[in-house]
Amino acid sequence: MNNFKRTLITTALPYANGPIHIGHLAGVYVPADIYARYLRLKNEDVLLIGGSDEHGVPITLKAKKEGITPQDVVDKFHGIIKKSFQDFGISFDVYSRTSAQIHHETASEIFRTLYDKGKLIEKTSEQYFDEENKQFLADRYITGTCPKCGFEKAYGDQCESCGTSLSPTELINPVSMISGNQPVLKETKHWYMPLDQYEPWLKEWILEGHKEWKPNVYGQCKSWIDSGLLPRAVTRDLDWGVPVPVEGSEGKVLYVWFDAPIGYISATKELTADWEKYWKDPETRILHFIGKDNIVFHCIIFPVVLKAEGTYNLPENVPANEFLNLENDKISTSRNWAVWLHEYLEDFPGKEDVLKYVLTANAPETKDNDFTWKDFQTRNNNELVAILGNFVNRALVLTQKYYSGLVPECGNLTDSDKETLKSISTIKAEVEKSLDSFRIREALKNAMDLARLGNKYLADEEPWKVVKTDAERVKTVMFVSLQITANLTICLEPFLPFSMNKLRVFLNLGKLDWVKLGDTNLLAEGHQLNEPELLFEKIEDDVIEVQVQKLLNTKKANEIAQSKATPAKENIEYDDFSKMDIRVGTILEAEKSSQNKKTFETSNRYRN
Repeated sequence: MNNFKRTLITTALPYANGPIHIGHLAGVYVPADIYARYLRLKNEDVLLIGGSDEHGVPITLKAKKEGITPQDVVDKFHGIIKKSFQDFGISFDVYSRTSAQIHHETASEIFRTLYDKGKLIEKTSEQYFDEENKQFLADRYITGTCPKCGFEKAYGDQCESCGTSLSPTELINPVSMISGNQPVLKETKHWYMPLDQYEPWLKEWILEGHKEWKPNVYGQCKSWIDSGLLPRAVTRDLDWGVPVPVEGSEGKVLYVWFDAPIGYISATKELTADWEKYWKDPETRILHFIGKDNIVFHCIIFPVVLKAEGTYNLPENVPANEFLNLENDKISTSRNWAVWLHEYLEDFPGKEDVLKYVLTANAPETKDNDFTWKDFQTRNNNELVAILGNFVNRALVLTQKYYSGLVPECGNLTDSDKETLKSISTIKAEVEKSLDSFRIREALKNAMDLARLGNKYLADEEPWKVVKTDAERVKTVMFVSLQITANLTICLEPFLPFSMNKLRVFLNLGKLDWVKLGDTNLLAEGHQLNEPELLFEKIEDDVIEVQVQKLLNTKKANEIAQSKATPAKENIEYDDFSKMDIRVGTILEAEKSSQNKKTFETSNRYRN
């Protein structure tokens, strides 16, 4: 890692058919932002790349449903998403979009290179066609009866009732969602990426060469590779997307999974004319911050595309996270079961860092985790207010009270003072170790140890008591406390940028580089501080109750909608119930079934 001169950080492109929610933030954008801010503090050459994913079937469906164009849909949500990120403080160097002309040109160029080099294969297959509208139907444009459970509104790729992955030809009585007519099967030609041809290379590059990747990432890659890869279509019949740049391909666009990751390249092009330095110079490392649902695309499929093209760097690491649930239930945009970022920013003005802190402290790094409003309140009140805020407020208020805001002279340091100041460098090393290993949650805990150190130091020294008997000793205690406070502005800057900016104003201090963390003379004797304010404030029960009630209202609305959509079964009589043979048993032993795991993984491999 130390051999790289620069770092390119990419973040999964959010889909522009809805706003950003806390699951997106916890899985991708908060950890990516923290890591980028950390590298900037170290004065490293780093870019943080983002953008909206604006192609694909769901956007065309939403446009058709609302009677507007796909461009109208993506313009609306790209604007909402971009503003939410800006207001929340995600420090993108560029936030682009895949409907931009520069992206169309870049994606077309890469496809054409693969085509000209003979890296793609052509296949003709039968797909459903709507004769009235004269167009091939994407899987989500087809509904019918599920062959597994009999649900009559199953989609061509999945049954929403039983969850079974399907292909359109498996549906009973398929119907076009566009015309309402029964579609017909018609031959169509598409281009495929022959992933199977790259299996030996993937085994060497990932399984042998990147054993340091997070276990959840490495394990998923190994599972896919060991199960055997198949050619995957890179084009589809659709009128919204990047047109396939080959003669005779009218009505076809690049598959969204193919063009979306190329958005990282086109966004970098949009940012700088020197973009090749970040994508083709071997002294640049590329990091993909994503959620676990994107692992296969960023670790297997996109690297195969880049390998086949031949001139681009491959990712050095893909620190993917698991999923964040909400109040013990899976976040669902269709059920509106989410905490939306733009709504949070309206409901909690000035509390961007509180949400960033809670999401980081509870990050789903190794397993799915849960966000609850009660935990949000507890972490704010018991950690940000009672630990960090309490220490900073004590140090600054006492300095104002005793010395009119001037940093006092430092007298003779006791062994306790020296040990306390030495601990700053120890904490710095722990934070670095965690961040460099992409253990962001652990890094935050280590950084907060600096505030805990300061709290304990003040509690042990009790300057508010000692001032009555030993005024000179209090000067030294406050000097040490202020040095810890100044170091906090560096140590917590990647995690709490708004709050640390506020603290620097209190300290009348400019922004300091990471190399200064551990310096025990950041505030010189006689330095004038500004009037302090509370760094954080308690969040009361009534504020949390409003948010909980909002979710309860959502759940009730979903239940009402579900009851209308699915008629309740008739109640059975008690006599019928009493005839049932219900027994209680004890599970003595259980073991994983590798066959079930393989079946699940295989079924998911063919989802569109």
